[in-house]
Amino acid sequence: MDEGAGRQWRSTIAAAQAGDRQALDELVEGWLPLVYNVVGRALNGHADVDDVVQETMLRAVDNLGSLRDPDSFRSWLVAIAMRQIRDRARRKRPAQLDESAAHEATDFAELTVLRLQLEGQRREVAEAVRWLDDEDRQLLSLWWLEVAGELTRRELAAAAGISRQHAAVRVQRVKERLETARGIVRALDGACPGLRELTARWNGRPDSVWRKRLARHIRGCGYCGDTRESVVPAERLLVGIALVPVPVGFTLSLALGGKTAVAATATAASVGWSAKVMAAITQPAVAVTAGATIVAGGAYVVTQTPDAPPRAAAPTASSTFRPPAPTPSVTPSATPSPSPSRTRKAELYGTVVDAVDQAPDPDARPAALPHRPESGITSTGGRQAVMQHRGDSVTLSGRGYVLVRWQISPHSRPGALVMPAWTGLKGKLFHVASGGGRRMDDVVGDGSDRGYVTGMGGPEIGYAVLPNGTQQMWQNEYFYLDGTVTLTQNERGCDYGLTVFPSTWEAANEDVRHGPDDGAIRYGLVRDTGDDTAPVPQYVTRGTPADPATVPQRSRV
Repeated sequence: MDEGAGRQWRSTIAAAQAGDRQALDELVEGWLPLVYNVVGRALNGHADVDDVVQETMLRAVDNLGSLRDPDSFRSWLVAIAMRQIRDRARRKRPAQLDESAAHEATDFAELTVLRLQLEGQRREVAEAVRWLDDEDRQLLSLWWLEVAGELTRRELAAAAGISRQHAAVRVQRVKERLETARGIVRALDGACPGLRELTARWNGRPDSVWRKRLARHIRGCGYCGDTRESVVPAERLLVGIALVPVPVGFTLSLALGGKTAVAATATAASVGWSAKVMAAITQPAVAVTAGATIVAGGAYVVTQTPDAPPRAAAPTASSTFRPPAPTPSVTPSATPSPSPSRTRKAELYGTVVDAVDQAPDPDARPAALPHRPESGITSTGGRQAVMQHRGDSVTLSGRGYVLVRWQISPHSRPGALVMPAWTGLKGKLFHVASGGGRRMDDVVGDGSDRGYVTGMGGPEIGYAVLPNGTQQMWQNEYFYLDGTVTLTQNERGCDYGLTVFPSTWEAANEDVRHGPDDGAIRYGLVRDTGDDTAPVPQYVTRGTPADPATVPQRSRV
């Protein structure tokens, strides 16, 4: 903490210890994101993250009266979090942890990339964390915060329960293993034929066995070991990366584990708390803060920051859903509808989308995203299918949501884009939302970064050009599938890559509501109307053409 911040927190901690409920609320709100990031990264988004964060904050509140030096609050709090992480690991067998983790829809690495819009080598570092062992991830969660300026080396060592000298040795080892993991992520993003053959039987989940196999392949492979761009050290990449925001809807109970006032008072007496502190904790209260609410009974619920009221045409997630008015991107064209006498009318679905859509106001909050039934999506590419070259494809089956993330490389080959195609559709496919905090044509820099001005390129290196009438893609595009379909990368002209993730309604809904207040360029866009009038992808067919790049734009399926 700098001197000014230190004075602020010292006074807040002292007030909370004296029984000031508002000061306690400020402590919870101010330090919950740090604890959430430490635990989330150490456990890589495991289902137990919420429980460990809950237990950490509960113990901190429970033992706040015993803290003698307010200047040590941060290291004290992080040390509590690390103890809870280690206790949780001792309570559960590794097999149990791995099995339950396998069912997580979004791990912390993916959440970090998604919420902070990381690209390039910063994305690579975040995704490399998946390949580390539990013990290494625990230390990395602290070192990451040290590099980002959230912890000092003294606090890191204290939280890990080791000396500063030992901490230096362990951090160096973790950095070396992280670089190995970065090499694996980089290689998997490539197109080495030998690596594809090696990973043919891989289930897509990182583990120590596959880490060793892939690292061994990379060491002996000229293709995978040929890094075309300089590799920036991880510590330089981590500087300036913000904390991942605590998810909206996260609930934290501070009612001393649900104890009654009598039992809580007994607990307080055992740790020397004053009657004022107990009154503050056990007294029901409602206090709205910036981005959080302390509600009756001591429950802390993360909400959206109270600001301007939502527009009538764009209800918030908590409002009653009414089908929104069609946006410019899904407005039906003037093309006459099929005659009622045609028997195929009932078989058609989807809205006409064969027109360029205009970017919405960056501050316009999205409409409510309808929640369609989900039973899960299976993917031939596993949890994360990376498609970098023409002809790469992934087949998706089931009922649920799919995220397609765009990465364009106009610095390699600017020019016309041949759009990806959805072929062999059985069932229904909708284009339900766009997110990622920006459209690919949004200005993201001043051209100093290798000539980029937008995600589509810049005047120095050229732009990626869309086919006439094609909608501008966003960083993240969400689709809803009820059936089976194959997505094929049709790269020709401009380089581009697609990463395809089976996703969930919760992930899509959270993404589109991540807006300028959170550091994004714009809020996302909800396209789904909740029924069969929702838009379909432009390049989709029920057929299976020999060359998917020949699929024309379609208005309806």
